[in-house]
Amino acid sequence: YFPDPDLPPLDLTDEYIDTIRKNLPELPEKKKERFMNELGLSEYDAGILVADRETAAYFEEAIQGQDAKKVANWVMGDLFAALNKECLSIHESPIKAKDLGALVGLITDGTISGKIAKDVFEIMLETGKEPAVIVEEKGLKQVTDTGAIEAMIDEIVKANMDKVAEIKAGKDKLKGWFVGQIMKASQGKVNPALANQLLEKKLAEV
Repeated sequence: YFPDPDLPPLDLTDEYIDTIRKNLPELPEKKKERFMNELGLSEYDAGILVADRETAAYFEEAIQGQDAKKVANWVMGDLFAALNKECLSIHESPIKAKDLGALVGLITDGTISGKIAKDVFEIMLETGKEPAVIVEEKGLKQVTDTGAIEAMIDEIVKANMDKVAEIKAGKDKLKGWFVGQIMKASQGKVNPALANQLLEKKLAEV
């Protein structure tokens, strides 16, 4: 190869090359590695999320300030299922990425339970509304007032003293039944872990 003598020599500085390199789009394999190393995703989950550029972009927007693993579960589970059912691409999703992330945030901070989040998600699909707006409009916040929960437990325990006696006799599995009754009475608005904790306290007193 002989360079054209009429053309000036092409002098690419290291700075210019570095600038070009930094502006190149991230390749899927590199993105997959980053999702695994920085976000703690499994190889399988990271592979699914980077397989499509729009999905990867949606996911990265949704995880801002949120638990990446939880967001990944919602994207690959509920969201993918809903989009497949309606034959929509993620670009056409009725739920914005930031709103899906916000939904995960409401679960993480204890505002709503995972069960209630499923209902909120369905309303988000239908309306496109932000999750916080739906929770406020529908009165779906978790009950965190321990006094109110204890009063609920008192009523349930008093109405089922026969089952309390069975628990005292060693049938610990019935505690799950009591927790289920508490969740039913509160329409799923009580944190199950808190319900279980307060139930244990009540049973020890009976």
